[in-house]
Amino acid sequence: MIEFQNVTKIYESGDKKVTAVNNINFHVEPGEICVFLGPSGCGKTTLLRMVNRLIPITSGSIEVEGKNINSMDIIKLRRSIGYVIQHNGLFPNMTIEDNINVVPKMLGWDQNRMKNRYSELMEMMGLDPGQFQKRYPYELSGGQQQRIGIARALAADPPVMLMDEPFGALDPVIRDRLQNEFLRIQKEMKKTILFVSHDIDEAIKLGDKVAIFDTGKLMQIGTPDEILSNPKNDFVRDFVGDDRALKRLTLLKVRDLMVLSDRFRKSRLNSEWHGQVISVNENLKTALSQLLSAPNGEICVVDDHNKKLGVLCVSDFNLFTEVHPKDISIVR
Repeated sequence: MIEFQNVTKIYESGDKKVTAVNNINFHVEPGEICVFLGPSGCGKTTLLRMVNRLIPITSGSIEVEGKNINSMDIIKLRRSIGYVIQHNGLFPNMTIEDNINVVPKMLGWDQNRMKNRYSELMEMMGLDPGQFQKRYPYELSGGQQQRIGIARALAADPPVMLMDEPFGALDPVIRDRLQNEFLRIQKEMKKTILFVSHDIDEAIKLGDKVAIFDTGKLMQIGTPDEILSNPKNDFVRDFVGDDRALKRLTLLKVRDLMVLSDRFRKSRLNSEWHGQVISVNENLKTALSQLLSAPNGEICVVDDHNKKLGVLCVSDFNLFTEVHPKDISIVR
């Protein structure tokens, strides 16, 4: 879907040259979220903006759906790629409905089609279409504005989306909620997404692939599990942190622990259970946190229909010390 071939960007000022992106090669499959990760100034945003030609390529090529972006009409290219930035970029003088319909209007959609698309997207974002239709961006919270920014990027149903730290300016609680909403929407939409972040936890949570950059060079690309379990070099190892095993728990679900052992399913289950409960689909990092805060050190596991499956305790996590990480299948 997206192919980077020897992509390089060099900035020149007088007799000085700075290589912001250095000979990048990799590809992103259709429907994947690829997170560009790295410290400030590593080249991740520059590379992202080269995809829709906001920044010109010095050498190499980028192909989207088999077409070299430099051979495409620049206006058509940008209209075919959704773009979301950190501070949402909404037009302050336009209503929410008009903001969302900017690209469809440019494409010549009729009023009925635009109204239907607006309503569809607002419902997808968990916002009431009628309530927000005639409101302006300044009347919305930061989280609501960010949802509108995502809806606008999706309006013309582009196959590719570029997202430049879209949740970076939000507080942690709102950020977590929007990340969950984003993943829910992506399950339905299956867009190919390039997502810039500087947060390793966000990258692990959202990415099908994670590409880690430093000083314009691609240090490593792989699944979150590959990055955490097998860092390619010292830079990647230091960047992801010493708590890689703990971070990896966000990739595993309570159901994965159940596959390893049936010990806790019925043996400790009380039909009159009144303690904390957790979904079988919750990640193990959340489960461990909940266990450590539980008064009796136990939580009840329930399925999607709230049926009790068993009781989980901290000692169940010892199973992971007995199994090599590569022997545990990660299902996103």
